[in-house]
Amino acid sequence: MTSHDVVRQIRRLYRIRKVGHAGTLDPIATGVLPVAVGDGTKILQFLLAENKSYRATFELGTTTDTLDVEGQILLQRPVPEFLTSELESVCHGFRGTTEQLPPMFSALKKNGVPLYKLARQGKEVERETRKIHISRLEILSAQSGSITIEVDCSKGTYIRSLVSDIGEALGCGAHLTALCRLSSAGFSLDECHRLEDLQALDDPSSALISLSDALRNYPLAGLTRPAVDAIKFGIPPLLSQTCGDGPLASGDLVRLHDNEQLVAVARFAPERVKEQRGDFELIRVFVSH
Repeated sequence: MTSHDVVRQIRRLYRIRKVGHAGTLDPIATGVLPVAVGDGTKILQFLLAENKSYRATFELGTTTDTLDVEGQILLQRPVPEFLTSELESVCHGFRGTTEQLPPMFSALKKNGVPLYKLARQGKEVERETRKIHISRLEILSAQSGSITIEVDCSKGTYIRSLVSDIGEALGCGAHLTALCRLSSAGFSLDECHRLEDLQALDDPSSALISLSDALRNYPLAGLTRPAVDAIKFGIPPLLSQTCGDGPLASGDLVRLHDNEQLVAVARFAPERVKEQRGDFELIRVFVSH
């Protein structure tokens, strides 16, 4: 099942066309897939930008064209004996900020055509490396050529590529055999609903959460009535027109509320020079929400 297959089923379940997801999962993967329904699609730009966590298992010694178990075998090499300390040393090299080459079998597009479609035609095109950040790469187990790791990473990180790169660093190659997304955009695995559980609900809308709750990682600031009215005309509020739980740092994305209703997502930017009014830059306004 692809991520788009999930979207298609949610459309049927909620009888609404406007449905989207916050980050494609590989067909072999399981785990967290945030899905937005109706007005929820208006916040996908924020959910897509958030970090993710994965648990991945990979086999050493075999390289495939898709970098996972579903691909065609390209090369097989003997797996050298190595110590746990050597594996740890290799993994350490992938922590922090690095450059990663996206795989050909991916949803990225070249001249409007998804790379995976070109790859299925046997074509390989030039891709630019991407800057990614891995804040945690933990080895859970390593035995008989099979390794399981957990990874906390920035958006745009391909775990298949990471696994392949680790295999090459060990000198024998590797391919992904199992992948589970443990968290995405602040949502954890234990918060998720299985599709079959949603379909069994008498009222599927009971599983939905509000836009504001979906952005719970962002600070919350209440607005005065004049500020709410001004936002409807695109005028950002002054800091003095907000009331929050704590101090804001320049650049913070903030949920602006009218009572319990999300009015806008804004960036706190008291030093900006684009506009003479307001201490915030409005990123997305939800006047009708």
